[in-house]
Amino acid sequence: MSYKLYIPGPVEVSAKTFQAMTIPMYGHRSPDFVALYQRIQSKLQILFGTGDPVYLFTSSSWGAMEAAVRNVTQKKVLNCMCGAFSDKWHTVSLNCGKEAGALRFEWGLPVDPEAVALELATGQYDSITMVHNETSTGMMNPLPELMAVVRNFPEVISVVDAVSSFSAVPLDKDALGIDVLLTGSQKALALPPGLALCSVSQRARDRASTTSGRGFYFDFLNFHQNHLKSMTPSTPSLALIHGLESKLEDIFKEGLENRYARHTRLNAMVHDWVERNDLALFPRKEFASKTLTCVENTRQIDVPEFISLLKKRHNCVIDGGYGKIKGRTFRISNMGDETEDTIGKLLDNLDNILVDI
Repeated sequence: MSYKLYIPGPVEVSAKTFQAMTIPMYGHRSPDFVALYQRIQSKLQILFGTGDPVYLFTSSSWGAMEAAVRNVTQKKVLNCMCGAFSDKWHTVSLNCGKEAGALRFEWGLPVDPEAVALELATGQYDSITMVHNETSTGMMNPLPELMAVVRNFPEVISVVDAVSSFSAVPLDKDALGIDVLLTGSQKALALPPGLALCSVSQRARDRASTTSGRGFYFDFLNFHQNHLKSMTPSTPSLALIHGLESKLEDIFKEGLENRYARHTRLNAMVHDWVERNDLALFPRKEFASKTLTCVENTRQIDVPEFISLLKKRHNCVIDGGYGKIKGRTFRISNMGDETEDTIGKLLDNLDNILVDI
């Protein structure tokens, strides 16, 4: 049985996007694929705010995350940790055999730029990872302020996870000085899972050229050599890439500023619902995500029952919280193709359920 998703990924995929993915197969070393790759590359660079290439990974975002750590860390990586997904960056680093430092913050609080400056000033690190939008807590880190700090340490290669913010809020990779910026297909891009996008600076590629243990499947140098031929190193997901092309058409037809404004409006609708129902945001409001809302369960709602009734009565689904704050919070997504109408209907449905909880 199908139902409407309002979870923080995967999100709803449009019929137009699914239709684009039904194109008959052809060779990924053919001129047809080269033309497809070239058509989407310039639009991706605009979305990333970069003149650097954007590589296409047939993997989840974790593949691009592992690639980043393996390619650019020679000495030690500093992982800025403030939620479940930024915490996992530390696990990825250690499992890749890298020396790693953990700069920890309480879940729901942003990464402190001053703390980053103090840690980088020790001289231990040659790379840093941070999550722009921490999906588990609905908190958006102050990326411009953090990157202003990192730019003072030219030996440190920056890696930014924009998995749940990309294409919903402005991101200007080159202006911010980000070396590696990555995202996935199943969040605000509103595609099925299985595709990661990663833009890599010349600085990061230079670092990779002298880094051992880069592996094979996620070797940045291999990606770049193939990028120069408008190809991928290994067999790509043709269907997902055609879906991506369709989605890029939608994004640029809407217009980037309109898209960003729409996400802000929808997010504000959910925040208003939280306030009028005597609930609270889990993060501080000034650091709240624009793509999802993490609601603190201040009314001690039976969250599993809440979600079950919503699905049973209204055929839609929200998320019951993640990791150690599961049940203590619940999450509502407004990312992708949502509109005032679809979010408004969800909030009406939530109101109907709250009466009986």
